[in-house]
Amino acid sequence: MIEPVQELSKFRAPAGFRGRSAAYVQCWWIVQSTLFGMSPQFMYRWRNWLLRMFGATVGVGVRVRPSARITYPWKISIGDWSWVGDGAVVYSLERIVIGRNVSISQRCYLCAGSHDYTKRDFAYVLDPAKTRIVVEDEAWLANDVFVGPGVTIGKGAVVGARSSVFKSLPAMMVCYGSPAEPKKQRGSE
Repeated sequence: MIEPVQELSKFRAPAGFRGRSAAYVQCWWIVQSTLFGMSPQFMYRWRNWLLRMFGATVGVGVRVRPSARITYPWKISIGDWSWVGDGAVVYSLERIVIGRNVSISQRCYLCAGSHDYTKRDFAYVLDPAKTRIVVEDEAWLANDVFVGPGVTIGKGAVVGARSSVFKSLPAMMVCYGSPAEPKKQRGSE
């Protein structure tokens, strides 16, 4: 018989992995589905307050749309005047830092987590250097951008619509594609 390469029945989330108790996590998910998700579009301060109540660091003037989904708010930081668009997913299994004046457009997916596919139990990758995401000040992620674990988007970078980012991108560059690559200097038009 051939040995399986992956046995999901053997997967176990490490103790304390979520950073809060299971009850706290469930409470957040209920709040996110109701008080956060059903709030009117214009109630940015309300949603920011809810995020702060659950441990997020949220700056002044932040605009998170009600349809955005944030897995663990206590693992995120959003700088002043940044936006998180409709349907965006901030999958914060590890730390996600969003700088100041950043635009995360609609349907973007920031994935700060992964599994070790070389392990039969499909364990989480627990190395923050390989999983954390940083979006530096003044960057723009256009519609439907995927940002993978361990990536830093440089200050002022632009990532074109539907791009997939698997490695860090330099500051002040317009980048696009799958995988996204720097194409030209921002402001060189």
